[in-house]
Amino acid sequence: MIEFYLVDVKNINSDIPRSNFVESDLEDLANMILESGGIIKPLILKATGVETYTVINGHFEYYAAVRAREKDPRKGEMVNAFVISPKKEDIIVKQISALTGVENAAKPVKNSTETTNSESSRLANVELRFEKQVNELRSEIAQEKQQLNDKLKQIESQIPKQITPLEAFNTLSHSELVLRLRSAGVTGKTSDNIIEAIQKERKKKKFESLRDLVSRVNGLSDNRMVTIIDSWSRMLFI
Repeated sequence: MIEFYLVDVKNINSDIPRSNFVESDLEDLANMILESGGIIKPLILKATGVETYTVINGHFEYYAAVRAREKDPRKGEMVNAFVISPKKEDIIVKQISALTGVENAAKPVKNSTETTNSESSRLANVELRFEKQVNELRSEIAQEKQQLNDKLKQIESQIPKQITPLEAFNTLSHSELVLRLRSAGVTGKTSDNIIEAIQKERKKKKFESLRDLVSRVNGLSDNRMVTIIDSWSRMLFI
């Protein structure tokens, strides 16, 4: 038994590759399908599951319908089709074969030039599809590379920059100096007095050396400076 249906294109598949057909021909028929509102030659399908089908006849028309759906998912969503009963599959296939033989006999025989041109067109179509896939792959790789670079930059920005003790005393903010001195065990009023003196003195002139720093900042003795440097030497920012 043969039943006529409107079938969702996405539920159909074909065991013949799309590359067997010239893409420009599929494009032309797809445009006609959209303009006319449907395909005039229904596909012949066999059910392979619940609302899934495979093409028995009409592979070219099927791929044209696929292209129509790609161009306009709403207008190209459904396609006309005959769905055959599994019991009738063999006889339907024979009928298709017989009709195809009659059609081929009625067609003029292509000369070698036409055959060569057709094969060249198919080859060109395959090459275009391959080139498109390669370009898409390159684009994906470039995007992934950019994302990786962005992540690396983000990670690098989170890593404290390594600076010398002298640079730290010349450039760090009040809150940063508090943390650095605290790591060396200098806290409370002593820390506040030292930081205040550092900020006051470096406004006048940057410290030229650690010896210069100790001589100009009250509360920073040689022993305390050694303790601070020893503590900082074990941290990432040194």
